[in-house]
Amino acid sequence: MTATWRCGPFSLPLDRTLVMGILNATPDSFSDAGMFADPAIALDHGRSLADEGADIIDIGGESTRPGSQELDPGEELARVRPLVAQLAEELDIPISIDTRHADVAAAAVAAGAAIMNDVSGFRDHAMREVAAGCDAGCVVMHMLGEPKTMQENPRYEDVVAEVGAYLVGQARELENAGVARDRIAIDPGLGFGKTVDHNLEILRRLPELTVLGYPVLIGASRKRFIGTILGIETAIERLEGSLAVASWSAEHGAAVVRVHDVRETVRALRMTEAIARGRAAR
Repeated sequence: MTATWRCGPFSLPLDRTLVMGILNATPDSFSDAGMFADPAIALDHGRSLADEGADIIDIGGESTRPGSQELDPGEELARVRPLVAQLAEELDIPISIDTRHADVAAAAVAAGAAIMNDVSGFRDHAMREVAAGCDAGCVVMHMLGEPKTMQENPRYEDVVAEVGAYLVGQARELENAGVARDRIAIDPGLGFGKTVDHNLEILRRLPELTVLGYPVLIGASRKRFIGTILGIETAIERLEGSLAVASWSAEHGAAVVRVHDVRETVRALRMTEAIARGRAAR
């Protein structure tokens, strides 16, 4: 029987790696320099992500790049709620809200979001209450500290063991609050309080996270560690490295990859799946 991730009215089969397309409705995104800050442009981009094969669209209104300042939730909500409502009405795929603020999450779910993607790992009791009061899927991410300070000399004795223990602990907090286990996915948070070596160690040892009992989401697309390894300063030019990480992650058990370049990622995963299965995927 195929495992599924239950996200509101959607039950997503996990017999292949799902592609979550990123829609940053922010003027200060590290990856696209505010290309989609205009609501009309953002809406068209969301439709394009679906056309390119995204299984999920993840909408964020607050930049969480290293060193970023926390945004007022009211301003964040003004950016994301119209997009969530319109895309949830138009598209037959789950819309995810990328937020760490309970008021934003609650309003987005009410507007049609089927997934709550919390970079702070549902540390906030109010976020857990929102999750318990709805049927949305939940992504529990690991972040060391806060975006403003997370890259200031991050240290671990064993990054995989520590990140895994944190993720399981936070997932259980959600379960204790009343969230069903099959609604929860975990994300080790590449780049969120990790060095290049930490990120590579997590990817090398990804199977140690995929056996923890929850679908694993990997978000590496265009991140700085890829640029550091390949010597590419501009985030939008890190496509090849991003595809390599997505393919590696899929072949080592990731249930979801969160990416900017949906069409290219869908094609790359289709090819790696065909090789692994010995037949055409999808």
